Amino acid sequence: MRTVTSASLVVLSSTAFAYDLPGLNLGNTSFYDGSPAPAGPGWYLEEYLNFAKADRFNDVNGDKLQLPKQDVDVLAVTTQIIYVGQPLANGAMPGITAINTSLAHVDVDDGLDNTALSSRAGFGDVIIGPFLQLPTLTRADGSPLLTQRVEADIAIPVGAYNRNRSINPGSNFWSFNPYYAATYWFSPKWSASGRFMYLWNGKNDDPQAGFGNASDTQAGQALHANLTLQYALTEQLSLGLNGYWLKQFTDTQVDGHDVSGRKEKVWAIGPGFLYSFNKENVLTVNSYFEQGAENRTEGNKLVLNFLHKL
Repeated sequence: MRTVTSASLVVLSSTAFAYDLPGLNLGNTSFYDGSPAPAGPGWYLEEYLNFAKADRFNDVNGDKLQLPKQDVDVLAVTTQIIYVGQPLANGAMPGITAINTSLAHVDVDDGLDNTALSSRAGFGDVIIGPFLQLPTLTRADGSPLLTQRVEADIAIPVGAYNRNRSINPGSNFWSFNPYYAATYWFSPKWSASGRFMYLWNGKNDDPQAGFGNASDTQAGQALHANLTLQYALTEQLSLGLNGYWLKQFTDTQVDGHDVSGRKEKVWAIGPGFLYSFNKENVLTVNSYFEQGAENRTEGNKLVLNFLHKL
């Protein structure tokens, strides 16, 4: 099967109002997400282009903030290097990945000459993630039944950050973001994929200006997932319905104390397709329409992904 193997960090970072979580993989990975690298062991380069447009900055109740305008347009570029090792005795394949997402362009308009909202482009944080691709489970006829992978991603805060900016490429804190991904085949053509992620965030010792004189902040823990129902129209082309979901389940802390009313959540759904030129080159395109956002932006985005074996 044609697969996209890897994790990615994207795209809108935290803002000065009540948006505390770092940029996350929300919808970047989709088709056949639990499957092994399509061309076997070796080095891969994966590039993502993420076009995001939001016209709502929502509060804790999901209502728009009281600003004349609430428009943000983002172009984020993610580069990922993946190494897939030789199979172990049991068929599992170890590997490691390095990821960087940079904000190539950010345009924000709050209707107040950007006195409430501001942004900057630049180099983002770096993610390092060791992973283990588990052995593929097959049916009696040899067709795939279940593919699985586990990965432990660590975000290293080396990206550009300015406490006076609402949107930054970097978060200024460490994060731990492990996941379990799987693809299950109902039939040779119909399958479903899911990536289920947990997020823990370290302390930010230079909090954004909206926190006043606080000496440190720590964004709450969260769960998020990417889900896809896919149909293989041909051996090369698959169509699918994709979605993602995010829910922060612990409070953000300011100077070690819980602060209520800042938990974030959102979900999105949209169509997509995957086209495999060959095992070494795979293109994926997904669009998403967000709903139910609380304490974060709400909008639409288009994700283009190209995987190439080096």
